[in-house]
Amino acid sequence: MGQVPPNKSTTPFPPSPSPRPALSIPHARPLVSMVTGGGRAESREAGGCGSGSTSTSTSIERSRSGATYGVLSHTMPSSSPRSSPARRAEPGPSPSPTPSCTAVALRSLLAADLQASRRLGVCAGERSAWGSARPLLRLLEVSGHGVPWLAGTLYGLGRSESPAGREVLLNLLFALVLDIVLVAVVKGLVRRRRPTYNKMDMFVTISVDKYSFPSGHATRAAMVCRFVLHHLVLAIPLRVLVVLWAFIVGLSRVMLGRHNVTDVVFGFIMGYMQYSLVKYFWLSPLSAPTLFAIWNQ
Repeated sequence: MGQVPPNKSTTPFPPSPSPRPALSIPHARPLVSMVTGGGRAESREAGGCGSGSTSTSTSIERSRSGATYGVLSHTMPSSSPRSSPARRAEPGPSPSPTPSCTAVALRSLLAADLQASRRLGVCAGERSAWGSARPLLRLLEVSGHGVPWLAGTLYGLGRSESPAGREVLLNLLFALVLDIVLVAVVKGLVRRRRPTYNKMDMFVTISVDKYSFPSGHATRAAMVCRFVLHHLVLAIPLRVLVVLWAFIVGLSRVMLGRHNVTDVVFGFIMGYMQYSLVKYFWLSPLSAPTLFAIWNQ
């Protein structure tokens, strides 16, 4: 009939639990088959032992597949690339800095300057809108050049016999030399090229004359105009003509295509300030007696 359970009082030791079946991973089975088809093979082998061991074989199959997946997950590298810590720490492309209000204003001023200069350059060539007036404007160019002014001042200084006249002419010579030096220094520092439509047929040029900022004619015209108005007694019509001459000389530089508008405007400001510098260092028989003694001989 049925088996009688053993007497617990008579047994010296409790019965040991039945050992679980050991898990064996077949060596000849490839690693991929253990992941993909291993569970099915084990279930088939377990199914052949009888219906009573179906649950045991299913648990064994799950444990084997889980163990195999764990081994593969720890040994095989992941297919999805992971960024290294160094790559994570690399900063992305920095955004372009926002231009300041000053930079935007300067760019807008430069664009307006170039556009206005091109429109005013009506005598830049013989085929320009006012090309027929180009010879007249070139005469104005010579009237504001440094060479005629230096030559005329030296001639007048040598022919003058009055001490007052020599003093004025000597300071005018000092102002002209100062103008040439300061304009050359600023042009060499800024190095702004002349307009592209300019014809390099200017009167007596030197190395720095290939640069445009500031206009030497405008600085000289403004400085000479202020000098003449302060040291020569002229009638009102002549004073008006002197001012008009300085203004037309500066305007002719833009019309001939020699300079941009800002070159001439800054030249006028610079020439006006140059006379203040000459007035501060005014040469007189008291401040420079040796120099006046040389000229009086």
